[in-house]
Amino acid sequence: MQTTFAGHCVLCENDTTFELKDSKTYRSMQCIRCGSVSRNRALWFALNRAFPKWRQLVIHESSPGWDIVSRRLAVECTHYVASQYEDDLPLGHLVTGTKLPCKKYQVENLEKQTFKENMFDLVITQDVFEHVFDPLAAIADIARTLKPGGSTLMSVPVVRRFNSSRRRARLVDGKIEHLLEPEYHGNPVSGDGALVTVDWGYDISSQLSNASGMYFVMQTFENMDLGIRDECNQILIGYKAPLPDIN
Repeated sequence: MQTTFAGHCVLCENDTTFELKDSKTYRSMQCIRCGSVSRNRALWFALNRAFPKWRQLVIHESSPGWDIVSRRLAVECTHYVASQYEDDLPLGHLVTGTKLPCKKYQVENLEKQTFKENMFDLVITQDVFEHVFDPLAAIADIARTLKPGGSTLMSVPVVRRFNSSRRRARLVDGKIEHLLEPEYHGNPVSGDGALVTVDWGYDISSQLSNASGMYFVMQTFENMDLGIRDECNQILIGYKAPLPDIN
């Protein structure tokens, strides 16, 4: 299997080489210049195509990390707000002086945020919704914080594809109950990792729409010239607006 590909990175905006760090999956395809992976570039491509004036929007990014997407959003977005969940700090607490690119963030639980209604034009999450214990409550609260006509943009690994979504772990009386073997992903604020709570299928769009009242579109991007290919990572855009009238 070929492991290096010449192309152009939409994130660092350079001609570059994309290299598979794991020769078995395109999910590991990394830009040798900026370190971005395919899901970063897919989300960035979607952001610029769907929201070309994003730099002037009021944007909330939940759980930003060290990646170049979060770095560019923090620097280039005029009205950027970051949040992280930390169970040992009170909700609404402002953490300053962090080494994360966002420099500061507000402690928030996506399921019950302290943000007021109608605050944001756009809410961005990168690989967050497979880690939320109650993702349906989270998307409903995201809708609450969006202005009328606002949107949410998210990358989510849809690992189940045409199979129904399934729960891996849940909270029962405040304790974690594992329904499947525990699986963890990286966590920007904890070395313990982030527990995967849901394996999503293509029904994710309907699940999120039913819970939030927003309508969702799910897109899969593939362009090897831009280093965008991933076996299970989809980009979802939710709109806090009525469906277009096509009558």
